[in-house]
Amino acid sequence: MPGTAKMKVPLLDLKAQYETLAPDIDAAVRSVFDSQHFILGPEVQQLEQEIAAYCSSEFAIGCASGSDAILLALMAHGIGPGDEVVTTPFTFFATAGSVVRLGATPVFADIDESTFNLDPAQFESVVTERTRAVIPVHLFGQCAAMDAIKQVAERRGIAVIEDAAQAIGAEYCGIRAGSIGSVSAFSFYPSKNLGGAGDGGMLTTDDAEIASKLRILRSHGAANKYYHEWVGINSRLDALQAAILRVKLRHLDSWTQARRANAARYRDYFQQAGLVTDGQVKLPRETEENLHVYNQFVIRVDSRDGLKSFLAERGVGTEIYYPLPLHLQVCFSELGYRQGDMPESERASKESLAIPVYPEISETGQRYVVDMIAAFFNGESQA
Repeated sequence: MPGTAKMKVPLLDLKAQYETLAPDIDAAVRSVFDSQHFILGPEVQQLEQEIAAYCSSEFAIGCASGSDAILLALMAHGIGPGDEVVTTPFTFFATAGSVVRLGATPVFADIDESTFNLDPAQFESVVTERTRAVIPVHLFGQCAAMDAIKQVAERRGIAVIEDAAQAIGAEYCGIRAGSIGSVSAFSFYPSKNLGGAGDGGMLTTDDAEIASKLRILRSHGAANKYYHEWVGINSRLDALQAAILRVKLRHLDSWTQARRANAARYRDYFQQAGLVTDGQVKLPRETEENLHVYNQFVIRVDSRDGLKSFLAERGVGTEIYYPLPLHLQVCFSELGYRQGDMPESERASKESLAIPVYPEISETGQRYVVDMIAAFFNGESQA
């Protein structure tokens, strides 16, 4: 709007979060240095117990990253050459990359336009006798349509591996993400709702056998040092990360409430600006059965790239998730997919733009974001 003072509203402000927790985080870090126990150990064990309880899951197993969590989940199910794993092409690379690393074949199924998540009907349409697993991704903080996905999977004897990297605390029909599939993968990358000071990951499951195998696989496949049952990987969670995450976990529910309040406020502001009524901006849809935790608040606009540049010039941080769907990535060209094979994913990649929704953003900051988006569509120029 004319005369609006320029602000700086980053996509995410990790410094603001740290400032509120600095004494507790610093003390937790000092405690680890005092112990000199840096890999696995008591801090990791306690975090595993706390995450398992938080996700209403029987077991939790820490690992080095969210990417490794997906890889380990597939390894625990014996996925390998000749197997097919169905997933969405509209997600971060690690989901399908982990499948390929094991010599299996990723099979892509398109998304539901309104939620960005795997379309159960599309999933069922690509299942073959070689399909061993499906990885529904709870994208941006909202669970996929798990009832329908699990019904297909159970009929066909397919393992359901939740990619919950962006969805810790999310719920589907009152059930927490991480306790819906046979095993679930979480990421503690710093930008996640529960983020560490580096990489970190976690797996949850109710299956004791899978849990035991995951603990062994994350340590080179050895239950006892130097005695290897399988060829595993080195993917052990650092005690420093666990200590920091344990401090942050105590605040996760309040951060989730703040993100949800910010999402609701955006809806009000966009409505007031007339941007939704005019169809210039499509807001994210939260389905009735879901509790969305808004790792990202992703709008859809026809002129996405122009809007992104316009907002950057005015101090508003944004990000494109994701500019090129996985089925069109060069490294997956041998799979034979072509432009037009996944129309909803391809359309989303051209229209989607994440705007700031982090817990500490001010109402003034949110109003400024919406005002600048309105200014773009009104053809106004701001200094």
